[in-house]
Amino acid sequence: MTYWALNAVFLVPAAVVLLFALMRRTTTTTAGGRKGVLAALGITAVVLLLLTAVFDNVMIAAGLFWYNPERISGAFIGRAPLEDFAYTVAAVLLLPALWMLLGRRNNPLKARNAAINPQEKQ
Repeated sequence: MTYWALNAVFLVPAAVVLLFALMRRTTTTTAGGRKGVLAALGITAVVLLLLTAVFDNVMIAAGLFWYNPERISGAFIGRAPLEDFAYTVAAVLLLPALWMLLGRRNNPLKARNAAINPQEKQ
């Protein structure tokens, strides 16, 4: 199994979850709507990919880990194979998607307390 095949196990589901989260999101939920989310994802991806490039190159140069040359594509950014950046991309796709899907929940305890004591400040 190549590293790209292993990466596909993480990248494909992450992309599917992000697409699902973006489809559920209405354009009026936050400032910028979907375009704002995509801009934030792009900025986050650039920053995290730059950090990954720097630190992975340092760790590979220090001999902390290595890649089997038979299982990589041969494309490198410095000493880091291109496949090494897939986990960063998966995190950029999946974490905001989960935030969009799971982050906004009504607090049932707060709603119940407001119904019981309408004058009490929450």
